[in-house]
Amino acid sequence: MQTTKRFVSRLTRQTLALVLAGGRGTRLYDLTKWRAKPAVPFGGKFRIIDFPLSNCINSGIAQVGVVTQYKSHSLMRHIQRGWGFLRGELGEFVELLPAQQRIETSWYEGTADAVLQNLDIIRSHAPEYVLILAGDHVYKMDYGTILASHVENDADVTVGCIEVPLDEATAFGVMSVNDEFRITEFVEKPEHPKPLPKQPGKALASMGIYVFSTRVLFDELLRDHQLASDSSHDFGKDIIPSIISRLRVMAFPFRNPMLNCPAYWRDVGTIDSLWQTNLELIGVSPELNLYDPEWPIWTYQEQQPPAKFVFDDDDRRGMAVDSMLAGGCIVSGALVRHSLLFSQVRVHSYSTVSDAVIFPDVDIGRHCEIHRAIIDRGCRIPAGTKIGVDSEKDRERFYVSPKGVVLVTPEMLGQDYPHGL
Repeated sequence: MQTTKRFVSRLTRQTLALVLAGGRGTRLYDLTKWRAKPAVPFGGKFRIIDFPLSNCINSGIAQVGVVTQYKSHSLMRHIQRGWGFLRGELGEFVELLPAQQRIETSWYEGTADAVLQNLDIIRSHAPEYVLILAGDHVYKMDYGTILASHVENDADVTVGCIEVPLDEATAFGVMSVNDEFRITEFVEKPEHPKPLPKQPGKALASMGIYVFSTRVLFDELLRDHQLASDSSHDFGKDIIPSIISRLRVMAFPFRNPMLNCPAYWRDVGTIDSLWQTNLELIGVSPELNLYDPEWPIWTYQEQQPPAKFVFDDDDRRGMAVDSMLAGGCIVSGALVRHSLLFSQVRVHSYSTVSDAVIFPDVDIGRHCEIHRAIIDRGCRIPAGTKIGVDSEKDRERFYVSPKGVVLVTPEMLGQDYPHGL
């Protein structure tokens, strides 16, 4: 493979990335009632979309369009604040592409239609390759490697893929490949996924990452558009299955070369997976290393003071154990254990927070007990509240996931949502 830095950097300069960030994220329930899934907070100070955007910048791809639609105000606000550091005079940008009815009089009707309706914008940038990304997954990936594979395999389309447990594969596009990793079959969210030949407990799933040679992309989008009612205008359901017999469509396995195993990639599309993936970051050596200076995760940097812990009495000691706390947090005579607190969280005296993910601007009153929960932004937890202690009482007021994680939002508490979700 021609994997020299010069070769890869030439490819990334010729690439336009489109991040599809218009999804509803219905499996996150009330967390996406007023925000798009890619805008959901993650990791103490980030939002989910910061990960694919950071991958682009760190890979040398500095021309990025973010395609938005569903309740996108907080997402657009975040990108405008946190992603305006690129040099426009050098042709660098992270550009918002909301549904504008540029080609049709309808809103985006599928992932392929979302790209089609921005075809004139893509043409104006004249890229050699178009990298299409889902905006709602958490991972680190050098996109230069998949671009190099695309070119060296003389592919028309390359699909990023990863091995997943067979019982989870029904949520993904599942593919079969031959010996050279050319895709021979692709089924979106199959009821009975086909296992890998040598790994009967695993399936090869699409990551929602596609590299298209630009001319191929234009041709296939227009072909799909002409099908009208016969197509749902989606890459996974329509475009990819329709071209594998006509074009050279290759799979690119996303693997950790050091460990010779699938690389870190998480679909945080459910309450349980979002809670678990956040708490994985607390581990001594988590798979997703946020402290890696060679692959930083960029985001909007709020100006916050350091986290503070106050009181050291026997019955009232402010402390956090096995936890991560962002700037602006104050733990006042309370105990935080195995939890992740975002910025400006206040935990008042005699309260206990354990196995919890607390979004920004949450105030937890005195004598509260919060266990195994996600608390949404802006919640004001009244003194003496117990969450995650009695599941029957929790279900009367809150959402409880299949694995017993309690989701609490301001509306569930009878409170108004804060500005800037």
